[in-house]
Amino acid sequence: MRILMLGDVVGKPGRKALREHLGALRAQLRVDAVIVNAENAAGGVGLTPETMRELFSFGADVLTSGNHIWKHRSVYGELEREPRALRPGNYPEGAPGRGACVHTLPDGRAFAVLNLIGRTFMEGLDCPFKTAERLLAALPDNVRVRCVDIHAEATSEKKALGWFLDGRVSAIAGTHTHVQTNDPQILPRGTGYLTDLGMCGVEASVLGMDPDVIIQRFVTRLPAPFKLASGTLLINGALFDIDERNGQCVSAELVRREVDARDTEQ
Repeated sequence: MRILMLGDVVGKPGRKALREHLGALRAQLRVDAVIVNAENAAGGVGLTPETMRELFSFGADVLTSGNHIWKHRSVYGELEREPRALRPGNYPEGAPGRGACVHTLPDGRAFAVLNLIGRTFMEGLDCPFKTAERLLAALPDNVRVRCVDIHAEATSEKKALGWFLDGRVSAIAGTHTHVQTNDPQILPRGTGYLTDLGMCGVEASVLGMDPDVIIQRFVTRLPAPFKLASGTLLINGALFDIDERNGQCVSAELVRREVDARDTEQ
């Protein structure tokens, strides 16, 4: 099974990139399923029911997220109703939604997705390592293809989780930093790994945002409203080819595509 995992979709520019190019990318790469991190899809921060439906209509099979998923309360009910839209599984009991799902493709093949969030330089949530074990234990034994989105700040935490889950999941990829790392690999026990998928949005930016606004925030230390950048669009992610018989990753490679820069306003 060939699974494309895409980094954080940032606002309207990121959604435009997927709307106009994800279909062709799926065909070109012979992709069976697409996992998209959607926590910044609505205006650059958060997710709404409308943007959730858009991303599914563009060709996403499962949506993952991170710490910004709670920005818009309108999505809370959708997280309860839509099993393909995940929030990190290590939020406390009672948080809307779920941290894992099993998705069945039209041809009957199934794969699982786990969504976790790190704790280093982030909120003090439940342990992602123990949460991963709990979520894995709840999956059906016959679902061998298992992918993980670890939404975390620290490279060390992502790398440690990769080694921790080596041989127990098919692929694990990081999100949150919006900067794609050049370290796709297959760990010794057969797990595909990438420290960070990057983002889907404007390349000439600071994490998808207008550089001038971000510079102002750093220099003055005063709050300023975020503004999405405009310019050349980028689709960043990774393609994992997975043996469905044993769940082991056969190949892991970067995906990086520059696409049309027209009409990239918010």
